[in-house]
Amino acid sequence: MYVVCVTIHVKSEHVDPFIQATLENARQTRKEPGNIRFDVLQAEDDFTRFFLYECYKMPSDFTAHQQTEHYLTWRETVQDWMAEKRIGVKHNSIFPDDQSE
Repeated sequence: MYVVCVTIHVKSEHVDPFIQATLENARQTRKEPGNIRFDVLQAEDDFTRFFLYECYKMPSDFTAHQQTEHYLTWRETVQDWMAEKRIGVKHNSIFPDDQSE
């Protein structure tokens, strides 16, 4: 499993439209054959901070995701709403893995 964790800080005046755009991207991503999970999290102590937790079967599934119309629309839509550059960290899952029960 391949996991991408994205930390995002949004300008306060754009939080609501950011949430709507991100939920649409997440819903469409969940339909992709290589996507396992896509969580959208909002910080408890700062409503302008978000965390996207994305799981894919393989790295190539994430690469394919980044080429979809819904992702490109999301990226274009939200880019000026960021208070700072988003940070994405890619991971290889140790547990669970395909062999885990």
